Amino acid sequence: MAHVIFFEKPGCGGNARQKALLAASGHEVETRNLLAEPWRPEELRRYFGSRPVEAWFNTASPRVKSGEVDPSRLSEAEALRLMVADPLLIRRPLIQVGERREAGFDQALVDAWIGLAPATQPVSDTCIRTAKESGAAPRCAAPGAHASGAAEGGPALATGRAG
Repeated sequence: MAHVIFFEKPGCGGNARQKALLAASGHEVETRNLLAEPWRPEELRRYFGSRPVEAWFNTASPRVKSGEVDPSRLSEAEALRLMVADPLLIRRPLIQVGERREAGFDQALVDAWIGLAPATQPVSDTCIRTAKESGAAPRCAAPGAHASGAAEGGPALATGRAG
């Protein structure tokens, strides 16, 4: 299976479920802290491919949600400068397998790329706090706190294995 370099926000429940699904699919997951990585614009840019600048952003970021940062008005250079200064703006996870890099977790894309075990529920890059309409959604832990797939409700896999 694949060696997956997985840049996450530590404590993010969504990232924990994504990593659990990758591991349950037989992949070796090397976790790195997205917030602590010394990003350079040219390296970060490689994760976004041909996506429009607006799709590079974490829409759950407080600065995006508040309107302080409007991704639709930014050039590539401006977007990269902001993301290097504030990695919470980066759509996550960032994933690398070999030379290929991707931003976000599109389950169908990842399955076609490296293969995934069947899951009974979809796993995406949508923030679990904002995905649920009720106020009962769990809050992500503070950066620096680590969460495991089991503690954060890892994906329910059709195989019955937990992450």
